Amino acid sequence: MDGDQLSWPPVGAEIHEWVSARTEPGRLAPLRRYTAAVVPSIADRPVTMPGDLFAESDDAAREMSRFDAELGGELAPFTSVLLRSESAASSKIERLTASARQIALAELGPAKYGSNAPQIVANTRAMRAALDLADEMSPEAMLAMHRELMLQHDPQEAGRWRTEQVWIGGSDFSPAGADFVPPHHDHVPAAIDDLARFAARHDVPAIPHLAIAHAQFETIHPFTDGNGRTGRALVQAMLRARGLTRNVTMPLSAGLLAHVGDYYRALDAYREGRPEPLVTMFNTSTYRAIDNGRALVGDVRAIREAWDERLTVRRGSRTYDVADLLTRQPVIDSRTLASELGIARGHVRRHMDPLIEAGVVTETKVHRHGITWSALEILHALDDFAERAGKRRAPAGHARAVNDIASDRPAR
Repeated sequence: MDGDQLSWPPVGAEIHEWVSARTEPGRLAPLRRYTAAVVPSIADRPVTMPGDLFAESDDAAREMSRFDAELGGELAPFTSVLLRSESAASSKIERLTASARQIALAELGPAKYGSNAPQIVANTRAMRAALDLADEMSPEAMLAMHRELMLQHDPQEAGRWRTEQVWIGGSDFSPAGADFVPPHHDHVPAAIDDLARFAARHDVPAIPHLAIAHAQFETIHPFTDGNGRTGRALVQAMLRARGLTRNVTMPLSAGLLAHVGDYYRALDAYREGRPEPLVTMFNTSTYRAIDNGRALVGDVRAIREAWDERLTVRRGSRTYDVADLLTRQPVIDSRTLASELGIARGHVRRHMDPLIEAGVVTETKVHRHGITWSALEILHALDDFAERAGKRRAPAGHARAVNDIASDRPAR
């Protein structure tokens, strides 16, 4: 390929007039022209890249499938553990952070444990919706993912395409001079239809396919909020649809998290007609995610085996079922035991007291939940996973890119 020739069409531009009732203090309502993006049609466009990049992508895809197959025979804990970890990492890219315990407590009910924990739990629901809808790569499926993500946080906008112009960076009062202005809202439905057709293709190598679809989604920016997390949920749906992940969720966001500044620069490069940097990043992030995921799986396995050595109840007791439950849901209460294992409230102590004595759980009284039991070793393993995922942080000079150009932040 000619080094001066773009392999992908760049984002175009069109001029709009901006009129807003919102006024800057001491100034009249702005009436200014601004430039909005125009996304190219990609539904049927050939995908061409350097042969070595395609080869690297194929290698990364094979490693992803191998990782998924490794866990295929012991899904009980790892389906939930990796799904929750991917959701937390995807949220952390947008500066939505919470400890593993805060997230686990938020999963028990509506009480708020840290301002971000309920949003991360909602992101887990969006990921599950994405996986359930993997065979239906349609605009309606994307709306369903967003609805699960935003229903509690912003019910009026949840599951709806935006009906206003949004922008990222710049002034709060006008898109003129913003860092990036997504397409005018009138163009969103047609652009999403085109993207859905591209996402349903099977003639594009898997990782370039999902990287381009993700970048196109983020460029369209079809919602007023939640675009980043929904776009990464779309990646999980495409991984499932392409058969790369049949058993567990690939913690790909954990791979991206260590290079957040590079991630946003790669999205910018895509908009300039250069998808290769993002494909390269998805390739390298795949290996990082696999290494981190394997470490987490190894930690959980070792913890669970150590519990068996410490427990003194007879083999076959339902106490061991509770221990299995704790590996995938590390904070539980009596309602959890009833719904997940059918253990009646009157029999809870029979199983929890031996787990306390063996040091498997600690007992805590939590407002609105009564007594909860926490498997601290599992929670620590999840926090270690999160720390490894974000170990390399963007240089200080890129803080503005992370804060202002974050695809998931509410655009103005």
